[in-house]
Amino acid sequence: MRVALMVTCFNDAMFPETGKAVVTLLRRLGVEVDFPAAQTCCAQPMVNTGYLDEAVPVVRTFVEAFAGYDAIVTPSGSCAGSARHQHGIVARRAGDPALAEAVAATSPKVYELSEFLVDVLGVTDVGAYFPHTVTYHPTCHSLRMIGVGDRPRRLLEAVRGLTLVELPGAAECCGFGGTFAVKNADTSVAMGADKARHVRETGAEVLVAGDNSCLMHVGGMLSRQQAGIRTVHLAEILAATEASVPEVVA
Repeated sequence: MRVALMVTCFNDAMFPETGKAVVTLLRRLGVEVDFPAAQTCCAQPMVNTGYLDEAVPVVRTFVEAFAGYDAIVTPSGSCAGSARHQHGIVARRAGDPALAEAVAATSPKVYELSEFLVDVLGVTDVGAYFPHTVTYHPTCHSLRMIGVGDRPRRLLEAVRGLTLVELPGAAECCGFGGTFAVKNADTSVAMGADKARHVRETGAEVLVAGDNSCLMHVGGMLSRQQAGIRTVHLAEILAATEASVPEVVA
């Protein structure tokens, strides 16, 4: 199986350890992972703000970079949702049959990390060790657009040493929403404050999610509140072992 890492521009620029964790985890599970250097953005920011024409060359770059792979794995439900649902919209609107055909061949092969682990590799116990109390936030696109369901929870429940506690109002949006946080800052802050309050109520040491964008939003609030709660991406927990468990420092 030829597998490619779609690291996302957000992770590449701000959270490179998450991409490294995906590679570490998959290699530990016997999967060889390529990193196509030609990859850029998934085009979600452009599509979400109405710049569909400008998204065409970005989508074209995506399908060219990831052509020929059996699976494209990404540590982001948001970007997986964009590739699986928005790319087709962009290609059809552009009236480009070749691009539409390439998108139809590529998009179904895009998997959010937990989907790939559970549905393709058929594993929930990935040999991880993380001795901390954790609460899980299901990000909006992973929950509503691609429907990851309980896959992340099943993976977390199998991690040795980890105690998983329920997050009140878990299905509520954290308020980030990419450009939503810029266009509707006051609403975004209010939603983020609600999410941060719910996280504090759990007594957890760590907030985990499948999207670093949401973790950055809520984590910033928790940090300013000096809540003593760290945010860690799902991939980094699953990649952790007794020899490499991340230090939890808020």
